[in-house]
Amino acid sequence: MIWREVGTRFYLSNIVEKDRYGGPGVMVWGGIMLNVETDLHIFDTGSVTGDSYCQEVILPHVRVFRGAIGADFLFMDDNARPHRTHAVQQLLESEDITRLDWPAYSPDLNPIEHVWNVLGRRIASRLHPPGNIQELKHMLSEEWALLPQELLDSLVLSMGRRCDATIAVRGGHIPY
Repeated sequence: MIWREVGTRFYLSNIVEKDRYGGPGVMVWGGIMLNVETDLHIFDTGSVTGDSYCQEVILPHVRVFRGAIGADFLFMDDNARPHRTHAVQQLLESEDITRLDWPAYSPDLNPIEHVWNVLGRRIASRLHPPGNIQELKHMLSEEWALLPQELLDSLVLSMGRRCDATIAVRGGHIPY
């Protein structure tokens, strides 16, 4: 049980941030935008490097979206180390892909973080949890395909409100 005064849920004094690492799992990538999402990409190596991110994500997925959208395309990633390598930066520049510049550790602003949360909850709510990595990969792909487009659209459209709320609390936590 957590006891706090009503209305103080997002006060900084009531929040303890933790980064959890370790345990079996897989690394995945997926892209969302209004009315469409990419296929879910599961990294076979289990980890992501700048080179694998270029070869497995940017070239086959991001470049295609950039070509379809045109000059108005704006790419948002989550500031992970493999996304910030020199090789990735060079590839984005050579493909004329503009990346949204935003602060690290800002999951409040990134809609895909909420998609990962939903995906994790959907896997956890299954009658039979995955027994091994192969089952986990299969379940992730199934659940990704079943995500309602309305949910993804609402997350993309909430970006303006998220930014306004974050500015209002000077970078603190927001109720999203």
